[in-house]
Amino acid sequence: MHNIPAKTLRQNLFILHLTVFIWGFTGILGALISIDAVRLVWFRVIIASLSLGIYFLISKTHIKITKTQFLKFFFTGGIVAMHWIFFFHSIKVSNVSVSLICLSSITLFISILEPLIKNQKISKGDIFIGLVIILGIYLIFKFESDYTLGIIFGLLSALAASLFSTINSTFAVKYNASIIGFYELSGAVFWITLYRFLIGDLHAENLFLSPSDWFFLFLLGTVCTAMAYVAGVKVMQTISAFKVALITNLEPLYGIALAFLIFGEKEQMTLGFYLGGILILGAVFIYPWYKNYRQKPISK
Repeated sequence: MHNIPAKTLRQNLFILHLTVFIWGFTGILGALISIDAVRLVWFRVIIASLSLGIYFLISKTHIKITKTQFLKFFFTGGIVAMHWIFFFHSIKVSNVSVSLICLSSITLFISILEPLIKNQKISKGDIFIGLVIILGIYLIFKFESDYTLGIIFGLLSALAASLFSTINSTFAVKYNASIIGFYELSGAVFWITLYRFLIGDLHAENLFLSPSDWFFLFLLGTVCTAMAYVAGVKVMQTISAFKVALITNLEPLYGIALAFLIFGEKEQMTLGFYLGGILILGAVFIYPWYKNYRQKPISK
């Protein structure tokens, strides 16, 4: 990273911001698409995995992996599927702002899960930041009782996201990130298809969706999933993990701002929600600074 031209770094920072903005837009699409969360995610992962497959063919990317690697990615894809289903269901039963704020609590779950999975000690700083996020969640629960179901599914989405993010952090040091994404998306397709088959929902699938639903699903699967994923991975190779973490934390802010512009009054919440949201987002932004400080070598 030391010899990268300043112009290239600026371009990559812009691409990363644009990618995070696109990720923030997924919540808007979830609200605009009329079908239920399970079908929505099913179409999303099919379109995204096909798009990545086409990208690999055009770029002539070698995607052959071992059976063990395949099984690891394939089963992790089930967790990815749960994360998205919970997230979009949260939007369906509440609104975009509630879902995105709850999703921000991923920092809380990662601070607990990462030490457990990697057999590390939980630090006092992690505990403090976790308590701040818990206080923010409590305020949202207290003042937004009409959205209790949306809050619960938003938190479940964050828990699933923290689990596969922590698992993926162990994969990323060994495997190509875009290949991980392709096989995890393929796994998500399989697990959602199996679930729909078992509940008897698949045989009644109606592919005759409205033109707007197909347009938004195509946008979600290609631009917001496949393209954003590839672009995000590419620029992250030239930008420090600290900057990536800070910029990625802008996702809920981008999403909530877009939701206000598009949905207006539906996204207006109580003062308690905003106080809780400020606590959560404040802790989320402080967390990368704190982790960066902890990782700096102590000078003698």
